[in-house]
Amino acid sequence: MTGMSFKPLGTQPLAARALLARPAPGKPVTLESPAVEVMTDFTQTQPVGIAPEATLFAANEAMITYGVRLLFVTERDHLLGIISTQDTLGERPLQMRHLGKGTVSDLSVSDLMHPLASLQVLRHADVLHANVGDLVATLQRLGRKHLLVSEQLPDQPLAIRGMFSATQIERQLGAPVETYERAQTFAQIEAALGA
Repeated sequence: MTGMSFKPLGTQPLAARALLARPAPGKPVTLESPAVEVMTDFTQTQPVGIAPEATLFAANEAMITYGVRLLFVTERDHLLGIISTQDTLGERPLQMRHLGKGTVSDLSVSDLMHPLASLQVLRHADVLHANVGDLVATLQRLGRKHLLVSEQLPDQPLAIRGMFSATQIERQLGAPVETYERAQTFAQIEAALGA
């Protein structure tokens, strides 16, 4: 900053009373609203990542710190999978312990994460033509709390452009979105049954 001159701004005393500015209320979201209105767009919001070797305790702490329920498992900017509070605080850590994977404190994020190959994603191009009701129906059909959105730009690798969260949609709609996590593979069904 050499060669630049800066000058302090003037100040004034604060009155005994003042209002606190608030954002203007946005347009209410309905089931007919465009789906992109409830999408967390990673070109505008930084996703929260965690290393695969991190402990479950560290994953839970990160989720609390950032106020999220899902983390992206990354290694050197490469996305490996996802892990959510349902994975870290639900029955899965106990099931892994029963399968001989050690104590819950021995488990790492990589032990419980959902690898990319196991995930279903929406295409951004399809999301642009969908509404919130279509998205809610998709979350309910899949029995998921989160859905990732992919985008394929010319001459670029596939990227995760954004994410939908049932919790976020509930907040914006002002109404519950009932989804129930469902086992999608035989291995998940076996784990759920404690086999």
